[in-house]
Amino acid sequence: MQDFWLGRLKPVVSELRETELADAPTEVQDMYRDLLTIEPESIALTDEVFALADGYQQRGILTPKYYDDGVHIALATIAEVDLVVSWNFKHIVHFDKIRRFNAVNLEQGYKPLAIYSPREVASYEEDNTENA
Repeated sequence: MQDFWLGRLKPVVSELRETELADAPTEVQDMYRDLLTIEPESIALTDEVFALADGYQQRGILTPKYYDDGVHIALATIAEVDLVVSWNFKHIVHFDKIRRFNAVNLEQGYKPLAIYSPREVASYEEDNTENA
């Protein structure tokens, strides 16, 4: 969260994320509410988003059970965000999946999307204190 507060990163959210967080633990919901105070950019679910997510399904990148993960990727692709940050290592932050999402993106005329885990993009302030 520090990177958002310091303006290093700008949050982008959608109504899909809000729906998914309804059943999340209180700590996660509180963090999301804090994120909303930073005035994130909000992107809408459109027919274009669902068409791209359908393309991911047609290529077998995700099973129908994980369709919403494809919608997240489609939202980010169409909004041309700089990168997606996710803890979802099974369906999103996975080398083969990223490569396949981007193949569909390019075929459909969109730019490739960078996808990373939070640990790969978070800034870590160096501790300049010496151990005694």
